[in-house]
Amino acid sequence: MISCTEFIPAYSELFGYLHDRGGREEVVRFWEHLSDAFLGNLHDLAANRGLAGCFEYWSRTLSEEAADFRMTLDEDAGLFRIEMRRCPSMARLLESETIAPYPDYCRHCDVLYRRVLEPLGYEYDIDLSRCHQARCVLTVKRPDGPKETENPENKVQRVRTDKPKPRGAT
Repeated sequence: MISCTEFIPAYSELFGYLHDRGGREEVVRFWEHLSDAFLGNLHDLAANRGLAGCFEYWSRTLSEEAADFRMTLDEDAGLFRIEMRRCPSMARLLESETIAPYPDYCRHCDVLYRRVLEPLGYEYDIDLSRCHQARCVLTVKRPDGPKETENPENKVQRVRTDKPKPRGAT
């Protein structure tokens, strides 16, 4: 089995290989295939639990990846948001002395997740303007917009912030 540290550069190199063979369209087809074949769990969580399902999905995956992020779920506003403060994948590529990241590497997140969430009616946006700093912001909005609440003081909001522990820390 390939380790995470080997997978990320291999993934980036695969994107470059596909691009050389069939252009950007070939890379996007690959990303669409990955989305269709491997993101059924996100689809099911979002379809059954709404934005709370998105929160659950990314709570698990971002923690497993040891990402530095802030995630917010505001059910009343119909908004889920991830502020990626340090994407471990892109950071690893940027720190590499031997592999240059595929120029559009971060776009795979856009294609994978948009393909799952938009057909469910969600409004999906990702700001990749700082991806070469290993930072981005992903926003998902409920299709029916904010809910009217009787008592705004009782507004339910869930926030999760993770910053990975330094290596060797317990």
